[in-house]
Amino acid sequence: MKTLGTLGTGMLLLVLGATAVAYDLNEKLSIGGVIAGSMQCQRLYGKAGADNDCQGALPIQPEASYRPTEHDEMFIKFGFAIGNGLTDESPFVLAPWAADLHDGVNNINGSSRNYLLTAWYRHTFIPRQGSSVDATIGIIDATDYLDENTYSNDEYRQFMNEALVNGPNTFLPSYDVGGALLWDTGSWSLRGVVMNVNENDDGNEYLFYGAQLGYTLQSRFGEGNYRVLLDRTSKDFLASNGESRHKRTSILFSLDQQLGDLLGAFLRFGWQDESAAVDYHGIWSGGIDIHGMSWMRGEDNIGLGYAYLDGGNLGIRHSQAAEAYYRFVIDDYFALTADVQYMKDDLRNQENPAGFIYGLRITSEF
Repeated sequence: MKTLGTLGTGMLLLVLGATAVAYDLNEKLSIGGVIAGSMQCQRLYGKAGADNDCQGALPIQPEASYRPTEHDEMFIKFGFAIGNGLTDESPFVLAPWAADLHDGVNNINGSSRNYLLTAWYRHTFIPRQGSSVDATIGIIDATDYLDENTYSNDEYRQFMNEALVNGPNTFLPSYDVGGALLWDTGSWSLRGVVMNVNENDDGNEYLFYGAQLGYTLQSRFGEGNYRVLLDRTSKDFLASNGESRHKRTSILFSLDQQLGDLLGAFLRFGWQDESAAVDYHGIWSGGIDIHGMSWMRGEDNIGLGYAYLDGGNLGIRHSQAAEAYYRFVIDDYFALTADVQYMKDDLRNQENPAGFIYGLRITSEF
């Protein structure tokens, strides 16, 4: 157990997470961002040497947007953070909070760049009525364009666990140089992303290519979004023996569907090739979203999710993560989330960690 001093520090982070101020400038220039304070406590089983622990973290992400014309935008986002939460203390392979914490915003991708997350220019073309093409270039985040999901895609407002934010086996890079092309026409959409990433876990520079085809269906149940994502990299990832280099490739399906006015559901499943060294080969995840109108709290919601990941060619047989959260919206700027996770790793030739993680997160959007 952590001392009262550490718990007090964590609660201070939660309070600091609720101190954002909003500024409205003019039609062309706007500033905003998100501040999120979180405190998480783990209660573990089956892992010798791992402690029951509580840790807090406070990521701060201010951003600014300038729109010189109706079809042009320049955008910049910074990331600062106090603490790493349970990242350094948790025995699990998956992160219990997928936010950009202290270590994640320093020396980004081995580039010696700190705090600057994205900086890009976008131009929108209108080839014909009902169709648009967005072209973006700069320092970008692939997750802004690929593997979207209405109910399972935001670590600051929805699920916290890494497995329920994006598919961990799709290796979507963030915060490096690249370009994105987005085409929307009627119910169809096509996204393409190319990035030059400074460094992977093997210390190698590599190229990333991602393409996603999506379809939006309007039915008597409500809106549904159905996507298929293909990813590939250059031949710059080491094999599990640490010698030869290989490409990484994956395919992922990401679906979400309204089920009337009060329910929604999501599903992800996909696989990646195991030529290179990979933690996970496949993922199956899904869950439901319950709208707060069911109990006369129209802005609130409950999320229930579960993920099962098949191990790759390293030391993991499989991992499981289950999560439930209640998001209580205080006003237009603040929301408080109570979160419970159960995680379990089945590892080769090691003790298998399992346990619960209890969290409290306050998010301020401005």
